[in-house]
Amino acid sequence: MTERQVCLFGEDVGHERLLLALVRRVAQEEGVAVRVVTGSAAGGHGRVVSELKLYQRAIVATSGSPDLLVVAVDANCEGWSQAKDKLEKEIDHTTVPCHALAVPDPHIERWYMADPDALWKALEVNVVPQRRKCDRGIYKKTLTDALVAGGYPVTLGGAEFAEDIVEHMDLFKAGKSEPSLKHFLEEVRALLKAWKL
Repeated sequence: MTERQVCLFGEDVGHERLLLALVRRVAQEEGVAVRVVTGSAAGGHGRVVSELKLYQRAIVATSGSPDLLVVAVDANCEGWSQAKDKLEKEIDHTTVPCHALAVPDPHIERWYMADPDALWKALEVNVVPQRRKCDRGIYKKTLTDALVAGGYPVTLGGAEFAEDIVEHMDLFKAGKSEPSLKHFLEEVRALLKAWKL
């Protein structure tokens, strides 16, 4: 089986860890071997865009496009559609024809908590889903408070548990809870299926 290269750009370690786990999980379910490398996962939204531009110029210079480029930025209360459209404009479709955009709405921490049963199964941690609000801190606090209450040291805002959470996640249920996650999973799954044809 040919191993496909996936390159990931995200705002921070929270994006990186969760998206690595999600891409690997979907690839495994689809029977596609992938090697996921991180192009950039630090510095926030602005850094993702600037690093992405540099990366695409480097691809042109070296002819080394990955099989799949995954780019992640939080919608930050801008709305999923609008944030995704803005990010799409940063992609050079000639250089990187195969890409998937992850735009958690409003923030990545909601994706971590999209299936509360997964947190219970993986870590015996209770998370109560909250109404959608425009305050990033509220989701980060909800996640870290639940982990600390469960007896876990939290050094990366919950990102250190991404693999365990995704392993137990019901992707259908999580996508139903978080439409922005559903869009990303469907996009990745469709691209991976196309590789098998």
